[in-house]
Amino acid sequence: MNTAPLPRRPRVYLAGFDVFRRDALEHGARLVAACAEFGFEGVYPLDKQAPADLDGPRKAAWIYRANIESIRTSDIVMANVNDFRGPGEPDSGTAFEIGYAAALGKEIWAYASDTRALIERVPSLPDAQGRVCERGYLVEDFGLPVNLMIACAAHLVQGDARACLEAMAQGRTQ
Repeated sequence: MNTAPLPRRPRVYLAGFDVFRRDALEHGARLVAACAEFGFEGVYPLDKQAPADLDGPRKAAWIYRANIESIRTSDIVMANVNDFRGPGEPDSGTAFEIGYAAALGKEIWAYASDTRALIERVPSLPDAQGRVCERGYLVEDFGLPVNLMIACAAHLVQGDARACLEAMAQGRTQ
């Protein structure tokens, strides 16, 4: 009789601005279920709910600590890096989570529906130094769909969360 424990499924922290959706909890449940389909244990930031008696700053600090712990105890971070509040700009909290995961040496996967280069997606005008956005800053031109710090830290997949999970499952078995 074999009594060896079953191998643990890799834990995947699901980073992204999905937590701001009106149906965030339902969407998170769908993401966690999709993780299970591909052999992963999904960890959604809203899996843990802050105590109801906390005010704004204390609630924010509780959420921060809970998410940091979830990233720390996960094997992989999978991030939604689609445009959030402007073209070419993922959610800043997600960018922080990617950076934190990179500092911990975690495997990072990210997905976006539009993977054209930033220079093609960010509205800009020509300038002697390159292309300049409407706020007067140069638009980076490395042929990458997101800022180089994210693009170089992650395996970037074109598509949605399911496409990313499929690529992750294939990448882990090769």
